[in-house]
Amino acid sequence: QLQIVESGGGLVQPGGSLRLSCVVRGLISGTTFKDYAMSFYRQAPGEARELVALNRMTTHTTNYADSVKGRFTISRDNDANTVFLQMDNLKPEDTATYFCNARRWVVSRPIDYWGQGTQVTVSS
Repeated sequence: QLQIVESGGGLVQPGGSLRLSCVVRGLISGTTFKDYAMSFYRQAPGEARELVALNRMTTHTTNYADSVKGRFTISRDNDANTVFLQMDNLKPEDTATYFCNARRWVVSRPIDYWGQGTQVTVSS
């Protein structure tokens, strides 16, 4: 069974940095880590979950929410089945629970897998 284990959240002052990591374990038989689009979403209390960053190797696609462009960087270590989100110049409005998502397609139908979430709090 595919599992995503997240780590790296915490409390940081405005202007600081954090690096989130997501390790994907138990890949579906017949797939490789490169087959999965990897994303980070976040959700603040009372708000909808929003896409922060996405990397899809099969289409050479990397996208960021406008609010994090130039500050956040998504990257992958395909040998370690791991995706990272480097977050720099953090702002209080970045405070949220961050969720890692792995998506694969079966006959064009997307199948999503989610991590447990990690809390990021930006406060002085």
